[in-house]
Order: sequence, then C-alpha cells, then structure tokens
Amino acid sequence: MARASKWRSVPPSSFVLLLPFLINLVCPGWKFTDAGDTLLPGQSLNATQILLSNNGVFKLGFNCSFSQYSYYRYCGFGTWFTNSSSHDDYSPVWQPDQLSIYVCESSSVTLSEKGKLHITDGVGNVHLISDYAMTTSNSAIAVLLDNGNLVLRDQANSSQVLWQSFDYPTGTLLPGMHLGSSMILYSYLSNYTEYDVYIANFTLSVDATRRRGFIIQQNPIGLVFAGTFPSWIVREDGDSVLTLNDAHTYMRLNGSGFVEFAKQETRSSILWSAPDSLCDFESNCGPYGICKRSGFCTCPAGFDPLSTKSRNCLGCSREVPMNCGRDNSTHRQVAFYPIDGVYKFPTNSWPSDARNLKECEASCLKDCTCTAFAYNVTCLLWFWELRNTVVLDSGSNGNRLYIRVATKQQHETSGFRAAPLFLTAMAALTIIVIVIGLTVLWRCRTKLFRARTMYENGSLVVFSFAQIKNSTKKFSEKLGEGGFGCVFMGTLPGSAAVAVKRLKCLGQGEKQFRAEVQTIGMIQHNNLVRLLGFCADSSSRLLVYEYMEKGSLNSHLFRKDSAKLSWKLRYHIALGTARGLAYLHEECKDCIIHCDMKPDNVLLDAQFCPKIADFGMAKLLGRDFSRALTTMRGTIGYLAPEWISGLPITHKADVYSYGMMLFEIISGRRNAEKIKEGSFTYFPIFAAVKVHEGDVMCLLDSRLEGDADLEQLSRACRIACWCIQDAEDHRPMMGQVVQMLEGVLDVEVPPIPRSLQNFVGMED
Repeated sequence: MARASKWRSVPPSSFVLLLPFLINLVCPGWKFTDAGDTLLPGQSLNATQILLSNNGVFKLGFNCSFSQYSYYRYCGFGTWFTNSSSHDDYSPVWQPDQLSIYVCESSSVTLSEKGKLHITDGVGNVHLISDYAMTTSNSAIAVLLDNGNLVLRDQANSSQVLWQSFDYPTGTLLPGMHLGSSMILYSYLSNYTEYDVYIANFTLSVDATRRRGFIIQQNPIGLVFAGTFPSWIVREDGDSVLTLNDAHTYMRLNGSGFVEFAKQETRSSILWSAPDSLCDFESNCGPYGICKRSGFCTCPAGFDPLSTKSRNCLGCSREVPMNCGRDNSTHRQVAFYPIDGVYKFPTNSWPSDARNLKECEASCLKDCTCTAFAYNVTCLLWFWELRNTVVLDSGSNGNRLYIRVATKQQHETSGFRAAPLFLTAMAALTIIVIVIGLTVLWRCRTKLFRARTMYENGSLVVFSFAQIKNSTKKFSEKLGEGGFGCVFMGTLPGSAAVAVKRLKCLGQGEKQFRAEVQTIGMIQHNNLVRLLGFCADSSSRLLVYEYMEKGSLNSHLFRKDSAKLSWKLRYHIALGTARGLAYLHEECKDCIIHCDMKPDNVLLDAQFCPKIADFGMAKLLGRDFSRALTTMRGTIGYLAPEWISGLPITHKADVYSYGMMLFEIISGRRNAEKIKEGSFTYFPIFAAVKVHEGDVMCLLDSRLEGDADLEQLSRACRIACWCIQDAEDHRPMMGQVVQMLEGVLDVEVPPIPRSLQNFVGMED
C-alpha cells in the first residue's frame, strides 16, 4: 500500500541543455569544449574546457568574467549548474578554495599520474585540490558524477573512492552532502576582479544546541542570525549532521546572508528561505538604530548615525547626551518621542506593573537609565541601549514605542517655549492635587482588583481571580462552552478585548499548572491563538487569550445565517491550519499533540487568518484529558481509530482529525448528520468513494455553486483521504500536508480506508 513516497516531488524531466549558448552569455567570444565527465591521469583542463556530468546538470571548470580594471579575464574554479543564469554563474555549488582567483588565459587544472588534482596559475604556482596521492601502482581518475560530486576513484575499481568534493562543502549543500558540526557554508561575492578579493561575506554553521538549528554570521561586522530548518527540508543524521530530505533540491547561502532552499531544475524557484529580513540579524542596525522590514537602517529623531559611509549605519548616537546626575530637575529635562509602526520591539525588555500608558511613562521617568517604554496590554521598559528595533516600511499598522530624549531637542524641533515660572508651579500643584484625589478614590473603589500581578518571560501575565472577574463583568458574556470549560468575553485595562477560558476543576497542583502554562505561553506562531496570561488562584484555573473577531470556523461552516466562505478563503484556512499543526508537531522543542482538532478549535481573526485554539490542553489536563475529550459533543466524529483501539496516541491522531475537518471545509456539511430518528449518514464514506473515482466536484459545498479551483479542490480531497487512512504510517506528516497544499508535492489518488470499505454500497 502507498507510503510517504506517494506524495514525493516528481523528479525533474529530461531536457536538452544549450550549453554553448549559455556559456557564451557568460564569457562572450570564448569557445568552450566538453571533455566528457572524466579526467584521466596526465590530462588537463584549460579555461576553455569543462567536465560535464553525464546527465548534463553540472559542469566543472574555470568560470571567467571580464575585469573592469584590467584586460585580463579572472576565473574561479569549481562546479556550477549548467543551467545557471548569468547572475548565478559566479556562485559555484562547490569550490576547492574560496579565496583564489586565476588569470583565465594561462591557468589549468591537471590530474597527475600519482592521482593529485591541482591547479597551475598564470605564474606557475601549483594549488593542490585533492589531499590524496596514489601510493600503489594503480592509477586514479577524476569523474564528475550526476549528483555534482567530483570524485577521485581507482581506475580499475570504480567503487573505491579515494577523495570526493562532497566531503568539503563550500557554498551549497547538494543531496548526498552532509553539513556537520565542524563544517561551514560560505556565501560568495559576485565579482572576480583584480582588486576585489573573493571572500566569504556570510557563513552558515550548525547549531549543535538545537534540533535542526543553524547560525548565520556576517564577517567582519559579526551580525548573527539563529534559526531552525523545517523538518521537511533537512533531517538529523548522527551527531549534529544535517542532510537534505529531497533528492531534487539544493540549499545555498547567498551573498546577502539568506539561506535558500530551491529546486535544481529551476534556479528561480525558492521553496523556503531564512531569515525573512536583514532586520532578523542580531544588532543589524547597531545601538539605537531602527531597521525597516526592507532591511534599511535609520536613526530615530534626536539621534545621528555613527557612520554615514555604510548602508547599515552601524548604530546611532544622541544629538544631546542624557544627564543622569542627581539633579532633582532631571525629571523635567526629558521627553518621549513616539516611533510608530513597530513590527518588533527591541530586545531585553523589562515588565512593569503599570496599568495604562500614563503609569507606564511615569515608571520609565523614575529611572534615568530607562531609555524607552511601550504599552500594549502590558507595560514594557528598556534600559540603556536599544537594539533590534524593527518597524514596518509604511510606518503604520504596528505598535508604538516611546524613546527618551533630552528636552532641549524637543524645544529645538517643536519650537516649544518655557512657560513663566509662576504658571508652571501652579499647573504642577494642580496636577499633584488631582492625582492625590484620584489615587485615594481608586484605592477605595478597587482594593480587591489591585491584587498582585506578576509578569513571567517578558509578556505572559499572571492575573488574580479578582482581576479576571472584574474584566469579564463577573463572567456575564459567554462566548462558548466545551468539554474543557466555558469561554467569556473580557476587557483588560486599555480597552484590549480578550477571551477568558474558565477550565473545569483539575486535579494537578498549582505549581505544575504554572509550569505547563508558561511553557505553552512561549510558543508563538501566526496560526496559533496567542496566550496572554493565566490565573491559578486556589482552585481556579483560567486562561486569557487574544480575542478573535470572526469567531470559530464551526460557526461559518454550519450556521445557516452565516455568510458563505469563498473557496479561496476555505483553501487559505485549510493551509493556515495545517501550518499551525505542523509547527506544533515538528518545529517546537517538544512535539505537542493537539488531540482535539475540529472546526470549533479553529478561530478566525478580522482578516480570516486561521488560528488554532486549545493547543497544549493535553499537557494541561493530563489524565483528566481523555475524560474531557470523550464527553465533548461532536468530538467523536474526529477521533482516529487508535483512540478506540487503545493504541498509543501520536501526532498522527491530529493528522486524522485534520483530514476529517478538511472534508467539512470542502463540503460545508458535518461528517455525520442525522437524517431521521436512529439513522445517520456518514459523509467520509461517500467522499472517499468519489475521490477514488475522480469525481470531486460533487463534494463541493453547494452554496459555492461550483465556483472553485478544480485543481485545488482535487488536491484538497486527495489530501483529506490520505489523512484519514487507518494505519498511522499511511498518513502523511503535517509538514508534508503543507507542502501538498502549497503544490510543492504531488498527491496520488489514495485508497479507500479499510474501515470505510465495509460500508461502501450499504444503505445509510
């Protein structure tokens, strides 16, 4: 029966390579000759000759370019894709020495009689490529294999490999190569010239402390980006060794410091890359520098760039230094300038218990070393230098950061004039009286509400029961109810809407509950509902989530009064949900199994972006989870067979539930519907048969009146059938489901699950 190979990428089709034409684009006027794929002992290649792999995908030889400073052509030696564009020709997939360039007209590469492969440059210097020399009477040959590997092997015994280029990766990781803990990938500059040294601008290395982790570093500035490869790109193979999963792809580090994962047959088809922006590099714009998402660095008002000669300003300095002496007038000598459209706050923030914008500003004013503050549900303070501030290019639709500057700058910029001393004193006295009066009233009215508030891990808030009771108006507005508990509408100080889930009575202790919640609170993804805080007072267990304006997917699919979801929106929701599950299963440090995947637990924000709710409930509820799950109305229809058979529950149970939910997204109807007393119809039986027959249009929600992308519809139906296969190993990983929905992987026609075959042909 079908396994994972059923949804792998189709291998590249054969094609005729117009090699002479492509090479002439790179080096006009030069005629290159093909020496086959083998170099025999005593043979040489000059700058007009290449080795060509038997399948025509790779070429080995000198690559020339015309120098603007000289009449000579300068070359690098290495292995290239034969179908590279002219821009990519200077980025070899392998090169023996990244620092060397050669004069094309007088350089050559030779395989000696003793099996040494070396380059002779224009002045007679010899540069050794291979570190192996024959010590027996046998002779070695050099062969460029179809996978791009240059090997030295025994001429009489081809299985005896003496040396291979795959053991020394440089700028590109090809299938069959391994990236170990002691290996480094290099990015390359785009020119070979007489004066521009050909050096590695960025390096990529394995981070042995994290699963599939990697580090990109820029030289000589030292900018660093730490990331994680998705599981569908690389696999762990041994001790901190990464290997590509797909045989028809490659991974490279480009000259801008981005690691790219692409298909071999189309260099322009980038399947995945990281980071998202140069702003993701640690301290890309230096102290106080502001990084726009496009990667351009600027300085905030009241600051000057430390260097005007670099694209990255390398930091900013204050026009007027702050005075942090003991002068009592210090508090009156500062002001705050707003920075709008903040996409990412600076690193190393400190939480404050301030409850509104004014209190947050006052908290920062109390300490002269406080350089900025922000208020968005919670108050955050920064001390000393600000680093890694990222703003949107438009400068809007983001958060706001207030940066501290000397008041003198405000006077010069805004033309503010100091008020007479008498009026200033009277205004200050009036404000003091008002503040004291309001403080007394506030203390009397909200004594209970001002119970302790703690902040953990920078943003997760620990609420008291009194605070949540007040914010939900005594739990008066119920949004929904399920097996885990009830959900209520709430409003936090600052008018931020939240959803509060009041969990049913749990048996585990407060300490364990706090630890689990804080772990879940650190997990953030665009397709996961964000946890803002929690309450663990005595027997109360409450979770505070971001509020989702459009409610649950369930209400949009099955409520008669709801507006119909277009096919484009449905496909978008299916893909986003799959990405969220793939993140929980494959990207988190520990695999998190949702265990209750259904339309009720997929929430939609104002833009209909799907976000998975209630993830991590299995961790929170522990042994009580199965009881809560089986008592939930409608959940049974999404349970994988292993729940009933008593087999261990793995992440493949979520895949099954996702497949059942995907059928509901496609059809707009519940999988199990009551048609008369004691009689039910089970939609997946009908769907599986129609998918097997190739008739999928009849499965589409009738409200759409056939308005759907047929290719996407067929793909989604096949994926749903693969997901609900009886055996776990027949179901795909969620990462593969994402690739299928994105069109990266092909999807074959699935078999009808055995558990459904028994019902085919029977009356409902």
